[in-house]
Amino acid sequence: MERRFLSALSRRVPGGPSSTGTAPAPAPAKSTAEETSISTHAEVSRKLVYLSAIRIFRDLSSDKIKMIEKSTVMKTAHKGKMIYMPGETGELFLLKEGLVRLYRLSAEGRKLTIQTVGPMSFFGEMCIIGQRMHAHFAEAAEDCLVCVMSRIDVERLILAKPQVALRMMEEIGQRLSDIRERLGDCAFKGVSARIASLLLTISHDGASHLTGARHQDLADMLGVYRETVSSTLGHFRDEGLIELSRKEISVVDAERLRERAEEEIIRKR
Repeated sequence: MERRFLSALSRRVPGGPSSTGTAPAPAPAKSTAEETSISTHAEVSRKLVYLSAIRIFRDLSSDKIKMIEKSTVMKTAHKGKMIYMPGETGELFLLKEGLVRLYRLSAEGRKLTIQTVGPMSFFGEMCIIGQRMHAHFAEAAEDCLVCVMSRIDVERLILAKPQVALRMMEEIGQRLSDIRERLGDCAFKGVSARIASLLLTISHDGASHLTGARHQDLADMLGVYRETVSSTLGHFRDEGLIELSRKEISVVDAERLRERAEEEIIRKR
């Protein structure tokens, strides 16, 4: 498996955290275009605006935000780049723009998406509580702008401003709740109901179109095969629940799709 995924695992954010363990290849050289050193007044101002919008910092004063700005490094990660790989630790990532997909790989190489992180949030928090991210990958699902904060700086901030820890706990608690719900769906619902539920979740109950959502991405989120997702989406389209195009999925009948999402498996005794 290690050789099979050698090329995939070696794609990392330039200048990111150094790999530990058995990383198959060294990180590529830093690229000036991909790692930005914040120096000009305009760039610092933009960075301060980004940091102020991060949800876990909403209780902090402008002076404290300025202190955080000095301890963070802003980087870009183009779509498909690895931000961290299994075994890498030590930094908190503050996502300003784009989407980041956190996932695991099975022994056979199948991908299971654990979470998709959106703008103004954070990831990599397990390093703060002493847990190594042994089996997790973080990949840029879109072009991303990320601020990186060292573990030491995060710990100092939490000791000085416990409100930050409380805000982090709120978000981590919500993530755990989402994971428990997904586990319940796996236990009590069939694939069709799980796909319907996922479509409703990521489309905000049909209020927005799913642009650029590949069938493989949906399959990775559910831990099923792409062919299963494609077949089920085809049935949903034939029933008038959704519309499919090459790069977009639109929910047409959210109410009926919700009924499908609530169907539980009838188990025979």
